[in-house]
Amino acid sequence: MGALALPTAHADGPREGSAGAATPPSVIPRPTQWTALDGHTSLTRRTRILIDPRTESTTALPEGRAELPGPARQSVRQLAAQLRTEIKQVTGITPRITSDRHPAAGDIVLTLTDKDAPGAEGYRFDSRGPVRVEAASTHGLYYGTRTLLQLLRATAEGHREVPRATATDRPAQRIRMVHLDAGRKYWRIPYLENLIRRMGDQKLNTLLLHLSESEGFRLYSPKFPGLADPEHSYSRADIEHLKAFAARHHVQLMPGLELPGHATAIIRTFGIGFGSGPNPCTGAHTHSHLTPDWIIDMTSEKAIEKSEEIVDEFAGWFDAPLFSIGAEEVPGQLAECPRVQDYLASAPDVSTLGDLLNRYINTLDDVVTSHGKRTAVYNGSEHLAAPQQKVRAPVVFLTWEGTGAEPAVPGHDEIAIGPFYDTPNNYHHKYPDEPWMYDSWAPSTEPDMLGAGVTNWADYNFWADDGYFERHMAGARAILADRAWNRSVTPDALADFRARAARVGDPPGTTPAPVVPRVQGRPSHHWTFDDAPYPSGWTYAGSPGNTLLAEDVAGGLSGTSYIIDNPTPVPGVRGRAWRFDSDRDGVGFGGLDVAEPWTVSVRVRVSSRTPDQVLLSSEAGALKLMQHGTGRVGFTRYGEADLSFDHTLPLDRWTRLTWVATPGHTVLYADGKRIGAVDASIPLPLRSIGTESASLRGDVDDLITWDEPLSAEEASRLR
Repeated sequence: MGALALPTAHADGPREGSAGAATPPSVIPRPTQWTALDGHTSLTRRTRILIDPRTESTTALPEGRAELPGPARQSVRQLAAQLRTEIKQVTGITPRITSDRHPAAGDIVLTLTDKDAPGAEGYRFDSRGPVRVEAASTHGLYYGTRTLLQLLRATAEGHREVPRATATDRPAQRIRMVHLDAGRKYWRIPYLENLIRRMGDQKLNTLLLHLSESEGFRLYSPKFPGLADPEHSYSRADIEHLKAFAARHHVQLMPGLELPGHATAIIRTFGIGFGSGPNPCTGAHTHSHLTPDWIIDMTSEKAIEKSEEIVDEFAGWFDAPLFSIGAEEVPGQLAECPRVQDYLASAPDVSTLGDLLNRYINTLDDVVTSHGKRTAVYNGSEHLAAPQQKVRAPVVFLTWEGTGAEPAVPGHDEIAIGPFYDTPNNYHHKYPDEPWMYDSWAPSTEPDMLGAGVTNWADYNFWADDGYFERHMAGARAILADRAWNRSVTPDALADFRARAARVGDPPGTTPAPVVPRVQGRPSHHWTFDDAPYPSGWTYAGSPGNTLLAEDVAGGLSGTSYIIDNPTPVPGVRGRAWRFDSDRDGVGFGGLDVAEPWTVSVRVRVSSRTPDQVLLSSEAGALKLMQHGTGRVGFTRYGEADLSFDHTLPLDRWTRLTWVATPGHTVLYADGKRIGAVDASIPLPLRSIGTESASLRGDVDDLITWDEPLSAEEASRLR
């Protein structure tokens, strides 16, 4: 390829704050080699974007040199046009794109070259005169322009000055992933577009959409009627749109299905589970909170053929080099099922449950590889004895055990996801350890460690607000982006990193999170706790009494109980109530806090006294039936204050409690009688009923919220 040569080095020496010094540049992730110089280069109304006409239609490395995550699909000309729009959004300047080979100060030069290039995604950056970005592919050019845009956004006045510096920058790990549970939760496309923008801006290159789970299947194909609900799944047109959008941000859209376990939605559609047909397996042969129809029958030719059909159909929808088939958490007790034992006794090529699972993985691997991709699975199969069948060596393991510091599955490439789990419910209560990630984690660069990924799971938050998860993922995502790109020792404290990330802010084009309009004149949410089926698009996958639906009959924030110590439905004042008798009892909603004013009203019948009983909670605060230290009704601002009213709930009697909050003031009513007021307030917490360590004891019925303060007269009528 032809190339525009970089200028000879200036006489300027690096100033204090260059690579290895205490002050890193305002770029997330940090460049791997950065030399800061004195002064700035300014963009002006005369700024142009220069591209070499010999390379403007070129995208990627020469044949044979491309690395994961795969070939670039964006030409230099396309990237230049995108950059022009982004610079206008950041600076107000609209640069002209030209093939002029004579740059002036303040121009931006994009050069595609195969001469001493820093890898498939690396780039060289020089802002001493014109701003120059040089790379071997448009992956690298794109990442160099992300560095430019972040530096512009971090400047105070006008966002038109770029600090003078030189850099040679390349990633430590090839796969830098975000993993979304899109089986349990349906993610709106505008959220996915914003996520992809943010990923590209932080040089994250792989979005794994985990598109099937026990509770739902999110790819809609007319070939499989009834498998996916069209209103809560992605059509082929949706996927084509997302792939094209992701390609402009150099993000690979990696699909993930879940087979043979976690497959109730598939099994109910096609009747191919271990609980189907003659001689079925039973609840004794699976996890206690599930049914045997949670696992596809790996002894059935019909079930295997249907599995192959599903993988074959959807592997053709995607162009990422990896395709996940899941293959995790097959229950060991399945080996005791007579159907499995009879099959193993008669089949010559399998003698254990591990053999059966590994053969199933290899069978689907044939389908995946026929589409030119590599199969990925979650780890776990390696723990089962399998004397006759081994998972094929090219299969990649998504490793959710260990620290991700070293490869854990010999003979296989891996992507580490376990240390970075975000499962924000009160049962799993898993959040990425951000201080450990930033201060201690050392990403492995062993040849068989392809990379790492922040992993979201939506257990028991099936209908949560997209923003609820985004709040939990954003910080860890930025840290992983920084560490997986630049594994050198971090130069500052986590607080400094967060300040830099805030200074950089969101990339251009990011749309504001939708503002939920406040509901006026009627309840915003109403949970009756009456029996109700899961809504269309979701499959009930539990055994009876597990993962109960708390339907929101007024709004869109339904929730579920967890899988251990579920509440028990009992007769309520009207219809059903839920009885809570353990700190592990709870309900996950995944709602965002609502600023004052608000009203909450609930019927409760407490059965015993404990040191702390939480009705509604979030990370910021909680409404308490029994306040810590007083035993009275109250509320808490976590880390600041525990507040109480002069009211203690009676035992074994229904009471209607109503909190009415305005900024700085909260009034409590019991059975319509005004109890008193506290000169303080909190946003209405809508994450969950209970916390991970403090739930209520007794019965709950008719929980209602309003986005406005009810009047004293209205509150007095609530009895």
